Amino acid sequence: MSKLKFIALSGTTEVTENLYIYEYGDDMIIVDCGVGFPEHEMFGVDLVIPDFTYIKENKHKLKAIFITHGHEDHIGAIPFLLKDLNVPVYSTKLVAGFLEDKFKDHGVKNYNINIFNTKDDEIEIGPFKIIPFSVSHSVPDAAGFVIQTPEGKIFHVPDYKFDWNATVGEKFDVAKAARLAEGDVLALASDCLGSTTPGYTESEHSIGHQIEDIAREAKGRIYFTTISSNISRMQQAINVAEKLGRKVALVGRSIDTKAEIARQVGYLKYKSQQIVRRNKINKIPANQMMIIISGAYGQPGSNLYRLAMGEHQYLSLDKNDTVIFSADPAPPGTKENVDYIVDRMIEQQVNVHYYQLQEDLHTSGHGSQGDINMLMGLIQPKYYIPIGGTIRFMRAYRDLAVQMGAKEEEVLELLPGEVVEFENGNASRAGSVPSQNVLVDGLGVGDVGKVVLRDRKKLAEDGIAIAVLQIDKKEKKLIEKPDIISRGFVYHSGQKDFLDEVAIELAREIGKSGRVEKKSARHVTIDFLEKLFFEKTGRRPMVMPLIVEV
Repeated sequence: MSKLKFIALSGTTEVTENLYIYEYGDDMIIVDCGVGFPEHEMFGVDLVIPDFTYIKENKHKLKAIFITHGHEDHIGAIPFLLKDLNVPVYSTKLVAGFLEDKFKDHGVKNYNINIFNTKDDEIEIGPFKIIPFSVSHSVPDAAGFVIQTPEGKIFHVPDYKFDWNATVGEKFDVAKAARLAEGDVLALASDCLGSTTPGYTESEHSIGHQIEDIAREAKGRIYFTTISSNISRMQQAINVAEKLGRKVALVGRSIDTKAEIARQVGYLKYKSQQIVRRNKINKIPANQMMIIISGAYGQPGSNLYRLAMGEHQYLSLDKNDTVIFSADPAPPGTKENVDYIVDRMIEQQVNVHYYQLQEDLHTSGHGSQGDINMLMGLIQPKYYIPIGGTIRFMRAYRDLAVQMGAKEEEVLELLPGEVVEFENGNASRAGSVPSQNVLVDGLGVGDVGKVVLRDRKKLAEDGIAIAVLQIDKKEKKLIEKPDIISRGFVYHSGQKDFLDEVAIELAREIGKSGRVEKKSARHVTIDFLEKLFFEKTGRRPMVMPLIVEV
C-alpha cells in the first residue's frame, strides 16, 4: 500500500526558494517553485534555484505544478524546471500573466498554464484533489490550498496574513477555509516567517495615509519604489498621485510589465490620462510628477541605482525631489545595496524616506503571531509543518503550536530535502532526497560550484598575479627573467621595482634545479610566489603561471 510523502525540497531553512512535493504512489505534484537570492560571498551569481535532481529522477510521476502567488521566491525557478520537463502549471489569473512574461524572457515555448479561481474550482489529479481558497498577502490573487489525499487532507498556506481591509485583491476567505477544515485535518503546512513578531500584521491599507502625508509635503518630483509584484503598493501610490494632482510614470521594465498585466486582469486601476510615457516626463513640472521606479532593493544597474549614481539616461535628481522606499530590504545582500544608494541620494540633498526611519512605509505580507495562532485555531490539524522561514522561525512556530495544544513531536521542523511519510493517519520521518543550492551564473545553471566561488572570493580579496615564463625548449632553461603582471593586488607604491625584484628571485629559485621543465616550473612558481607575496605583503593573490616554450 502506498504512503503519502511530503518533501520539503527547499524553503525551510531559507526564506526563499520555496518548493514542496506531495507524492503518493506513482503520482506527484509540486507546490511553488521559487528562486533564492545570492549571498555576498556568491561572487557573480545571479540567482539560486532548488535542486531538481529528485524531480527529474521521478519525472514520470510529476503531474502538475501548483502556484500560490506571484512572488519570485515562489515562481522564479519554474522556467528552469520547464526547460527539462513539460508539465501543466496551475495558478490564478494574475500569476499566469507574470508567468507568461517570464517564459517569454527565458525562451520557454512549450508550456501549459491552467487558470483556477479561488471561489469554486476543484482540480482532481490522480489521487489528489486540490481546492484553492483566497488568502491575503502583499501581492493580490494569492491562494492557499487544501490538498485531499488518500491519507487525509493537508492545508498548504504559505505567505499569508489576515488583512480585513486590503487595498487590492481578495481577503482571506475564512469562511471557505473553515468549511474545508471541517472533520479531521491531517496536517497544516504554513508560513512561519512572522512567528517571532507579536500581535497581528498591519493592513496594507494603512500605508496609503503615510504615502499621502509625505507626498503632500514634497516640493519637486516624487520617486516611489517598491518591488515590482507589489501591485497594491503601486495602486496606493497612484491613488495618492491622483488625489494630489500629479501625473504618474512607470519606469523600469519589471514595474511597467507587471503593472500592465495587473491592469489587464483588473487588479490595478487608473485613468489612462494620468499615466505619462517616459519621453513626456521632462515636459511636466517637477511638482506635478510622481515616478514609480524599479530598483527597490538597490540592485546595481537598476533604474533607481542609475538615478542615484547620476547615470540614468533621461532622469536626474534635484535637491527638491523626494524618494520613497516602500519595501523592506529583507532578501540577502539587499540591505547593503539600499544603504549605499540612500547615502548617495542624501549626499545630493534629496529628501529620502527609507526603511530605517520607522515611517510605516512598508508592512509585511507575512502573518505575525496573532495571525499564525488564528490559522492554527481555524484549521486545528493533527500535525504542523512550518515553511517559508529559517530555523529560528520554525522553532518559534513550534512554540506557538505547543501553546495552542500541540505536542512537540507533532510539529515537523524539516531541513531541505527531508521527507515525511503519512500512513494510517500517522507521520514519520523517512530520510531525505538530494537538496543543495544550484547557482545560476549568466547562461550557466549549476556550473558554478564551491571551487569557482572560492577562486572568485580569492580574486576579490587578494587579486591575481600572472607570471609569464619563456623556456628554451632545447636548452631547458629560462630565456630571460619572468615577467610578472598583477591586477587587484595591493602592495607598496614602488610596484614596478617590487615586481622586478620578485621576478629576479623567482628566476633564481627556478634555476636551482638546473634543467627547467615546464611542469616543475609551474609548481615552483606557484609555491614560491605564494609564500614570497605573503611574507612581503601579508596577502595571498591567486598566482597563475603562463609558460611559453620557445
